[in-house]
Amino acid sequence: MSDELDILARFPQGRVVCLGDIMLDRYVYGRVDRISPEAPIPVIAVEREAAMLGGVGNVARNVASLGGTAGLLATIGDDEAGREVLRLISEEERIEPDLITDIGRATTVKTRFVAGAQQLLRADQEVALPLSGESVDAIVEAAREDMANAGVIVLSDYAKGCLSDNVLQAIIGTARDMGLPVIVDPKSADFSRYSGATMIKPNLKELALATGMPCGTDAEVLDAATEALAHANADAILVTRSQAGMTLVMRAPSGEGIEAHHFPARALEVFDVSGAGDTVLATLGLAIAAGADLPQAAAIANAAAGLVVAKIGTAVVYPGELTHALHEADVNKADQKICTLTEALDRVERWRAQGQSVGFTNGCFDLIHPGHLSLLRQSRAECDRLVVGLNSDSSVKQLKGESRPLQGELARALVLASLEDVDMVVIFSDETPLTLISTLKPDVLVKGADYTVETVVGADIVQANGGRVVLAELVAGQSTTNTIARMTGS
Repeated sequence: MSDELDILARFPQGRVVCLGDIMLDRYVYGRVDRISPEAPIPVIAVEREAAMLGGVGNVARNVASLGGTAGLLATIGDDEAGREVLRLISEEERIEPDLITDIGRATTVKTRFVAGAQQLLRADQEVALPLSGESVDAIVEAAREDMANAGVIVLSDYAKGCLSDNVLQAIIGTARDMGLPVIVDPKSADFSRYSGATMIKPNLKELALATGMPCGTDAEVLDAATEALAHANADAILVTRSQAGMTLVMRAPSGEGIEAHHFPARALEVFDVSGAGDTVLATLGLAIAAGADLPQAAAIANAAAGLVVAKIGTAVVYPGELTHALHEADVNKADQKICTLTEALDRVERWRAQGQSVGFTNGCFDLIHPGHLSLLRQSRAECDRLVVGLNSDSSVKQLKGESRPLQGELARALVLASLEDVDMVVIFSDETPLTLISTLKPDVLVKGADYTVETVVGADIVQANGGRVVLAELVAGQSTTNTIARMTGS
């Protein structure tokens, strides 16, 4: 969590080049009280109208609302809608536009009619024709200049003609030569058009069309994304799955095999998904420009998606909202780390099935101090997953006396679970964690160096199962008892 918040704090320094199909999103809001006598359709009594940037314009608008700077590259027509697009951009302080007017094309307009929270109808005015040769040359040249001062380029493909094959090849090739990450929101079912991209972000329908494979279950999505990854010659595929969240499939950093990450959906209420893909694309780009790796960027984008679908219209997300959402996710994540022994055993078995080693340490952890942090850090370094056994309140009283613990077991568990080095916390009521160790059979058992291997509870069980015991270095002068004595002057 601290890493994600650090990344969020660097958003104002991030610059994202946004290239693709721009459009004007019009909204007509009103109320419906009756059905038309002319046909079985609702009659909307118009109350107000609004216009917003759509397509790649909405991507740039989201980058700006999150505190970053967006270089916006697109084509517009020589028409009233194009002039409205320019006016809307002029109101955005953090969008730097380089729009090319293509005389032979009309600006795309999408008009949505909305009553309450319900979208009744969408009317599209568009001409999906290839750009003129002159416009292609101009946009490629502008993109090359703009990429020199950016941390990432995002390509928003709405299949309106801006991202033709020659534009894609030129832009992706240039970005690769510059070492600049490229993220693509695809519309084409042929992902090879985006060959060389860092990440491609399809939704479920787009992934199914591109691969011809079913995408109903987690396993099917993983298989289809793996197939798409190979076909597209990309580094990663991030599948947006609506109420099922997101799944990231990426080439392993080692260069061998793939790794997958799943992010559960975050929205409590869904009012309008219009533009949600734009928000995800913008957040991904800005997070990567701010130094995030792909899983971190996906986690932050998933939080942003949960916020924007709870809003009506082509909405944006703001830094304060995203910070709050990440904090809330951190609390939920900590809650999920606190397990019963039965739940712990199930999770440990799944970790082992994935080839991960399991470590174990235990203690009262009444007041977390540098000695505790050192023990946990050393323990986590010895394994892939760390389980912490936590003495219950009654167990602490048996060991430390009636005045302890100073903090209840749930508070202590939540503090431990919030630490990055800790993967799971199991509260136990016995005087020793022998039952936990016998049940979980950790691969590594870690205690402080004030013990010997022979005096570590459960050492014989771990060693008999082929595991090992590690004695962690102590931090001099650090103990809860000493801390309490200094506080009380005793």
